[in-house]
Amino acid sequence: MTAPQVVHEEIPGARRREQRGWYWYDWADSAFQTTVLTVFLGPYLTSIATTAAGGEDGFVSFLGLDLRPKAYFTALVTISVLLQIVIMPIVGALADHTGRKKQILGVFAYLGAAATLGFYLVSGGGYLLGGVLFLVANVTFGAARVVYDSFLPQISGAEERDAISSRGWGFGYLGGGLLLALNLVLYLSGAVEEGLAVRVSLASAGLWWGAFALIPMLRLRNRRVPVHEATAVRAAAGSVRQLGRTLADLRRYPRTLLFLAAYLIYNDGVQTVIGFSATYADQELGLSQTHQIGAILMVQFIAVGGALGLARIAARIGTKRTVLASLVVWTAVVGVAYFLQKGAAVQFYAIAFAIAIVMGGTQALSRSLYSLVIPPGREAEYFSLYQISDKGSAFLGSLVLTLALQLTDSYRTAIVSLIVFFVIGFVLLTVVNLPRAIREAGNEVPEHI
Repeated sequence: MTAPQVVHEEIPGARRREQRGWYWYDWADSAFQTTVLTVFLGPYLTSIATTAAGGEDGFVSFLGLDLRPKAYFTALVTISVLLQIVIMPIVGALADHTGRKKQILGVFAYLGAAATLGFYLVSGGGYLLGGVLFLVANVTFGAARVVYDSFLPQISGAEERDAISSRGWGFGYLGGGLLLALNLVLYLSGAVEEGLAVRVSLASAGLWWGAFALIPMLRLRNRRVPVHEATAVRAAAGSVRQLGRTLADLRRYPRTLLFLAAYLIYNDGVQTVIGFSATYADQELGLSQTHQIGAILMVQFIAVGGALGLARIAARIGTKRTVLASLVVWTAVVGVAYFLQKGAAVQFYAIAFAIAIVMGGTQALSRSLYSLVIPPGREAEYFSLYQISDKGSAFLGSLVLTLALQLTDSYRTAIVSLIVFFVIGFVLLTVVNLPRAIREAGNEVPEHI
């Protein structure tokens, strides 16, 4: 007979210690999001692939595909996200069924950090090494995020979960922005050659990720699970079956399914615009990396205020209306981006400012809405579907970009093609009857919705 497990609410000091440790993981891995995914890697791998192809009109080969250099990075993103979709449910089930969440988080975090550190070795025409390292880093990044998010219900009660989650999100913005600022100082100093500065910046994200991940590794703790479930084979097999059961169960909540579809579509657009912005600024607008990093750095810090501002607007006009309004802004941003002039840094900064205002709020308010339309007691199960389009996991958007670049050889056509995600997401969200969806899920309809 096993001893009863101590409920975390009974030890507030220990719970607060875990919460503070949990915040630090967002601080740690957000460096990969900002420095690697958003700023440096897309343009750098594109230039590496161009060198290997002998010019922009050539092709490079990867996993049997012949790709234009400018389509190489978006193809890598598509492949990595397909791998994430397969791997993340299995990782989540292993974490839940074995109870070894801390160890599994550590394995994937340090695999990702090591792969990111390896970008320092990518130079010349080494596009294949860069591609393989990116696949490992992005897949492990997503897998670790699944385990990280699954700690939230264990370290916080329902009444404090929104605050804890928001603090983690904000801490991530600050951590990712701080490292990006340090890399900007390195890049602007001229102390090292440009290519070396990029490689050092990429590698620094791996060092940052690994170093600060030590804090949650020391503070988070595993929970007991039933012994009969704690086998890797059964957990892996159970994950596939559970995913099927969750998808089938969604048919009982058609309005929840409709909201989820709307979110996955428009957030795919959000993530793709964020990830593609540096490449677009570099390859189409001809802006220096200084301008790119400066704009992304601005976005990183302004997004915190933007999220808080949209939350205040939502309290006045309703959360759904606020999200819909943000999608109108996203549509306008993508449309205007098509007409930006080459070398127009001020125009790019203006677009980046508009993105910063709506970026955090779109995602934070969407998460709040989704939490209302899922059945109580099954939050983690349903949020595993929600996370498909979270950080770095924009599958459809990267696929559309790859096809647009491959067929038209035009960055402007590629960027404007993303409008379809915001238009479709807007229409689907408009027709969702949220009060009814909330009641059908067994939750109370809040005053502002």
